[in-house]
Amino acid sequence: MSDNNSPVTIIPEESCWGYLASQEVGRLGVSSHDVPEIFPINYYVDGESVIFRSAEGSKMDLLALNKNVVFEVDGWTDEGGWSVMVKGIAERITDEDELARARKAPLLPWIPTVKTIFVRVTPTIGISGRHFVFGPEPKQA
Repeated sequence: MSDNNSPVTIIPEESCWGYLASQEVGRLGVSSHDVPEIFPINYYVDGESVIFRSAEGSKMDLLALNKNVVFEVDGWTDEGGWSVMVKGIAERITDEDELARARKAPLLPWIPTVKTIFVRVTPTIGISGRHFVFGPEPKQA
């Protein structure tokens, strides 16, 4: 935890899931052949994991090559902001019971496309968050 005068504080891990659940849109970072890509996605927090829907295409092609991902969500007001990151793996949901549950999640495609693939992001490295207090740049001594 940062000191009381710091404009940046650590969000406790157990609180990060609540921050994630408060939003609907995040960014999925993937990398293949040392080339990073970022995809905006709508998502749903399912316990201590994140699920999203997808169609076949570039995102799924990249995940087939490298399942290691980072998922980031943020929010802000006039006074401050926050950011939460989940570092882990993204895997296509194939278990029929899990698929049935995922299909009941409030995940509708943004655009008129068929998205039959459900993907779960599970933290393996962890989840972390920071809260920021906005303000003017301090004067240098």
